[in-house]
Amino acid sequence: MNPRNLPRLALLLALAAGPLLAAASLTPDPDNGGITLPDGFRAVVVADKLKPLRNIAVAPNGDLYAKTRQAGIIALRDTNGDGKADDIQEFGSGGGTGIALHNGYLYHSTDDHVFRYKLTPGELVPTGEPERIVRDLPNRRQHSAKAIAFGADGQLYVEVGSPSNALGQPDRALGAKGQDPTEFLKTHGGYWRFDPDKPEQTQADGHHVSTGHRHSTSIALNPVSKKLFVAIHGRDQLNTVAPQFFTAEDNAENPSEVFHLLEDGADFGWPTTYWDPREKKRKLNPEYGGDGTKLAEPGKFPDPLIGFPAHWAPMQMAFYTGTQFPEKYRGGAFLAFHGSWNRAPLPQRGYNVVYIPFNQDGMPTGDYEIFADGFAGADKLESPGDAKHRPNGVAVGPDGSLYISDSQAGRIWRIFYQK
Repeated sequence: MNPRNLPRLALLLALAAGPLLAAASLTPDPDNGGITLPDGFRAVVVADKLKPLRNIAVAPNGDLYAKTRQAGIIALRDTNGDGKADDIQEFGSGGGTGIALHNGYLYHSTDDHVFRYKLTPGELVPTGEPERIVRDLPNRRQHSAKAIAFGADGQLYVEVGSPSNALGQPDRALGAKGQDPTEFLKTHGGYWRFDPDKPEQTQADGHHVSTGHRHSTSIALNPVSKKLFVAIHGRDQLNTVAPQFFTAEDNAENPSEVFHLLEDGADFGWPTTYWDPREKKRKLNPEYGGDGTKLAEPGKFPDPLIGFPAHWAPMQMAFYTGTQFPEKYRGGAFLAFHGSWNRAPLPQRGYNVVYIPFNQDGMPTGDYEIFADGFAGADKLESPGDAKHRPNGVAVGPDGSLYISDSQAGRIWRIFYQK
């Protein structure tokens, strides 16, 4: 080894080792940053009062990157090991949601494009200009966020949402009639696969992987099964469209937010159907002749692996690859829920982070439990604007800590386990 490289190597090792050594000796915030956690878990607020945040990613050395919804990317570094970021810098522009690290690059999505920055070891903020990998994706404002992830094949997966409730005409209105979704679903409501190293691709250059979902901002690769899993947002306003069949209380509990395996050729049944979490049955949407009892064609669409409560709004998901947390959490997934807006007259719900156990084969057991709660700051909310915080991003750090971002007040938590 060239001796001239030793100082630089020492620096890189220090950057990598700092966060790894810090978790056991961190001093948690007295109230865990205002959230509730299982016994043994504590939290420290990494940064507060940033811009509203979306998805997050953590580098191997512990540097944290957070997307902002309307501006650029915020880079954060803890230089003294106390768990709090003391070097915070913003770069880039365009807003958006998706962010991921892959092969020395930081990929991120706006509502129209996917870019990447080359990362230089030791540097917090990329110095070069971003390279556009995918351009001019459909963006009709509603459900415009572009979730991104990398599969076991090393390819880039990008979601294009459906700018609609259930493709009714008029949308979300009394008596809305469902339109033929054939042409619409050729460019919306699915995941597309792209070459992560090829610039200036369009949607037509990508491989159309899945179809039939309203919007999915949650996608992650299970490291055991090497399969991608997604959480999908269900529709709203059943009672608005068809009050003769659905009460406000029916709508508050329907339909489910669903959890699926993402496979090539998958069709998840939107806009014609929805999953009823109470009866655990797939039913027809009222725009397509449903009355709350009519079932979808048997076997046409897959049942969800998990049916989450209605309107909770699943956001980012991360598999737990660390060893800091107790054994029961290893190999499972954490999923952030943004919280509901469409449950009136019942209180709004969600606003939490759940843990989803997976078995030794890398498949979900079908269960879940609330892991982190209290973000909203109140037990009963009338609207999302009343929430103190709204979980959005989750990511696992190199030492096994779990990071959570907040789209309401710009806070980031670091959750760790202390015996």
